[in-house]
Amino acid sequence: MTLLRTSSLVALALTAGLVTACAKEAPKNPPPSGTANDTASGQMSQAQMTQMMAPQTPPTPTSQTKNGITRVDPSLVCMVTNKYMGGKPQIPVKVEGETYFGCCPMCKQRLVNEPTIRTAVDPVTGQSVDKASAVVAYDAAGKVLYFANADDLGKYQSQPH
Repeated sequence: MTLLRTSSLVALALTAGLVTACAKEAPKNPPPSGTANDTASGQMSQAQMTQMMAPQTPPTPTSQTKNGITRVDPSLVCMVTNKYMGGKPQIPVKVEGETYFGCCPMCKQRLVNEPTIRTAVDPVTGQSVDKASAVVAYDAAGKVLYFANADDLGKYQSQPH
């Protein structure tokens, strides 16, 4: 019965388009640790599944925010999906002596196997930047930005967007 209910929930989520290629995002308000699951077998309740699949919104801006651009620790960003993961540390992935971050095993594998995913374009200079050494920020809409250095971030923050 539990398997049938779980399968039905997964089918419903897939039909509704709620599951993406990399759906392991940090829930907006994760349940407190030690919260009991729906059944003794460890299955998630429908409410927990819905909460886990909820879209992410950036947190309230901090003192590092200027002109709607917030600097963020790179370990809190999935560098494959380019999403700020709500303060949840991501999986560190070592590649050629550099550390990248992914949100799930699929993203971890892509970081290892796809070199183009490990780079981004600095919006100030237009040059390619290695995500492992980049200064990372997100804008008011939640878009993650990678900068070659803190000076480029400062220049970007001083421009109207």
